[in-house]
Amino acid sequence: MKEQLPLIYISFLLILLAGTAIFLFQQIFRTRRLENQFSKLQKILKAGEGTSKDYYELGSLYLKKKLYVQAAQILQKGLKLTNKEEVEPENIALIYNALGFSYLSREQYDLAIRNYKEAIKLYPGYAIANNNLANVYEKKSMDAKALETYRETLKYDPENKVAKRRAESLQKRFTTP
Repeated sequence: MKEQLPLIYISFLLILLAGTAIFLFQQIFRTRRLENQFSKLQKILKAGEGTSKDYYELGSLYLKKKLYVQAAQILQKGLKLTNKEEVEPENIALIYNALGFSYLSREQYDLAIRNYKEAIKLYPGYAIANNNLANVYEKKSMDAKALETYRETLKYDPENKVAKRRAESLQKRFTTP
């Protein structure tokens, strides 16, 4: 058994090294793909040929990179462009939701609320925007409004796990003496 101990140790290290290498390559390829997409969208928008969808995608990439100010600027440009082309309300709601998230991430809660409400106005069944709005209400300690918003989400999406869990948690706060 003592003769096999170094072999087991080296095998374990090789497996650990191989796993780390695979993880590293996945991260490199994922980052490279995002950067290529980022570069492509920037070129399209600089050429003035972009659509609101292109602005939304670039804004989403900025959000992934946690560049919230730049994301908000790009998303607002995308919203301005929606007046010039025919875009379905659901797609405009996506932009407002992403814009709300950029404000939420910077703790600009009132602006986040305004954008989430606009997204919900355009697309009333938009569960993600409802959940995000309720989340902002919770951050502002407006628990009654948050509970009401989570319940609204559950009207449109009764199986929404986030809304169920948060509504139950908030309900317990109100019923606990």
